[in-house]
Amino acid sequence: MKKLFFLSAALLTVAPTFAQIAEPSFHQIIKQKFIEGGPEFMGVVLLCLILGLALVIERIIYLNMATTNTDKLLKKVKEALDSNGLEGAKEVCRNTSGPVASIFYQGLERFNEGLDMVEKSIVSYGSVQMGRLERNTSWISLFIALAPMLGFMGTVIGMIGAFDAIEAAGDIQPSLVAGGIKVALLTTVFGLIVAMILQVFYNYIIAKIDGLVNNMEDASVSLVDLLAQYEAKAKK
Repeated sequence: MKKLFFLSAALLTVAPTFAQIAEPSFHQIIKQKFIEGGPEFMGVVLLCLILGLALVIERIIYLNMATTNTDKLLKKVKEALDSNGLEGAKEVCRNTSGPVASIFYQGLERFNEGLDMVEKSIVSYGSVQMGRLERNTSWISLFIALAPMLGFMGTVIGMIGAFDAIEAAGDIQPSLVAGGIKVALLTTVFGLIVAMILQVFYNYIIAKIDGLVNNMEDASVSLVDLLAQYEAKAKK
């Protein structure tokens, strides 16, 4: 009797452990559902995610490298103008990375043609730099729109397959339509998940670009004021 009691207690102790081992992980569940969704549309949705994330990573790295401390740069340019003139300020801009330094250099190059030409040069080259910041963002938005569309297409095709099975059998049975409806819903879910992931990163990139553009505009105005002061001092 005692042996039976201890054996029962041991089984009750070990049973939860076996249950935890048998329970599939989140990664395994995702992999299983992905396979059940079918390779035709699920593979294309996965490709959208991979390409979209590759573009997102490239943009984030580029934008972080393009970020410049504009106040520090303006201070260096002012000190260079006071000590070494235009050539010293150009050298500071050449040795500084980022779109703001490039815009400053273009403005300094046109200083001898007057402040009006400096402003036009800054505006024109600022548009060029803005285009470089926004490069590839349209492709990210394309994958955001394309992923759920592919999911919905898989849904429609799955439902058509389910109705074909009903028509062939001549009777509505849950076992006939369950497979097609399951595939349809899985493609939709994965398409929406991909779109949501890319949308979060896309909004971050757009916000980062807006911040950089605002910094460029503020710094450009400050540079024009700085050059106006420099010109006034040179005429005295």
